Amino acid sequence: MAQKPPKTTVKIKSCPLTQYRGDLIIIPLAADGKPAASLEKTLKNTVSNVLRLGDFQAQPNETSVIYLDEKLPCSRLMLAGMGEHDKITPETYRQTLGTALRHADKLALKSAAVFTAEVPKTISPEKLAQSITEGALAGRYNYREFLKPDKRTTDNFQLTIIPPTEKLSAAFRKGGKLGTILANAQNRVREITNRPGNEVNPAVLAEQARKLARKYQLKCTVFNEKQLKKMGMNTILAVGSGSANRPCLIMLEYAGTKKKNIDVALVGKAVTFDSGGLDLKLPNLMDTMKFDKAGGCSILGIITAVAELKLPLKLIGLIPAVENMPSHQSYRPDDIIKTYSGQTVEIKNTDAEGRLILCDALSYAAKMKPDAIIDMATLTGACVVALGRHRSGLFSNNDQLIEQIQTAAQISGENVWHLPSGPEYLEDMKGTVSDLVNAAGRAGGSCIAAAFLGSFVENIPWAHIDIAATADTTKEKPYRAAGATGIPVKMVLEHLRNLK
Repeated sequence: MAQKPPKTTVKIKSCPLTQYRGDLIIIPLAADGKPAASLEKTLKNTVSNVLRLGDFQAQPNETSVIYLDEKLPCSRLMLAGMGEHDKITPETYRQTLGTALRHADKLALKSAAVFTAEVPKTISPEKLAQSITEGALAGRYNYREFLKPDKRTTDNFQLTIIPPTEKLSAAFRKGGKLGTILANAQNRVREITNRPGNEVNPAVLAEQARKLARKYQLKCTVFNEKQLKKMGMNTILAVGSGSANRPCLIMLEYAGTKKKNIDVALVGKAVTFDSGGLDLKLPNLMDTMKFDKAGGCSILGIITAVAELKLPLKLIGLIPAVENMPSHQSYRPDDIIKTYSGQTVEIKNTDAEGRLILCDALSYAAKMKPDAIIDMATLTGACVVALGRHRSGLFSNNDQLIEQIQTAAQISGENVWHLPSGPEYLEDMKGTVSDLVNAAGRAGGSCIAAAFLGSFVENIPWAHIDIAATADTTKEKPYRAAGATGIPVKMVLEHLRNLK
């Protein structure tokens, strides 16, 4: 029987810690900090003794569980390290709470309370509660759909956040609500992205979009193979031609405002499994290719969260969904394909498929004349080489949009690095027997791929987020499970929340 993702319920409650009835009290502490004066004497003495003995240094991702007096209703206290006080940011709280909740899961606990002794001057009370909630919910997430049930696994966890003072309760409730929506959206994306290719193909992804559309009152349209052919979406059809699982284009629409024009068009690459096609990938590069649908899955999380937040925007989300497989029907190197825009592309490598399915979707988005287009895709291994695993690549034709997304990235903790994609890079993608080619060597691979995409958005402000390095990870962190990360969901939502 398939296991469901762990569920965490968050509530804000102002109460004395010595009266908390649950499994665990969590106290985040800075390395150069002291127990807060607001701590009750019993707990303050306990924490002071641990710090005095040096058993706990309050370093990032460090935890220490202390067993309390039997007379208290809660039997465990966890100190959670945050590192140097002057370096604490919202991301610090996210990671600290993620670490703490993952530790609590290992103890098979069902409830915990977080007591924030103080609100740092650089973080608002609302942002603090939001960060705590995001970290806790994202930290508890584990992909376990096909694992045997574990008796020690807690499905339903109750997290209580206790503000320093009663006066801050309203701000904490507001931040906790927002953090819950953002983290649940991120985890929703992680769950779908983590599913293997034998479970998720284009048709399954389309059905998932329909279900979410019904739940969040979105409009969902799925263009099937026959309709794509009639529309002239030939690059989507070409990439999906080798698979028995036929391609489709998923469109989700959110109308939070009655105005006619679209604020933002979101486009996400969804290759449900990428073998490389006839230009077959090496075996060691193929075993994580279920994650090649991360960009498209991100659209599902973003637009459902926008609906839940009731943002005053008009959005569309486009997800070209294909499976890239080799067969006698596959598209080939040297094929020339006429795109939806009318430009022709010569195929130099069937493993450079993401830019092909995106170019038709981007052209379709541009025809709708949105104020801006943002696409997200696990597009190039070159971006991993350039930036490592810690930042996504950001490419754009608009300085204001670059600045807005960089700000959203910093606030959300999902970092980006701006890279060039100007006309000089597009020159490398010009063909001799076609308008463009889909691959042009290794040099500047991310930049030329982005330039290729940028040639399909007309003159509309556009940003491309290359998440090849950040959408998934094989390394478990103290505050996060291995697998899909849900990046860039929170960053894009932060950007959309702040649009004027």
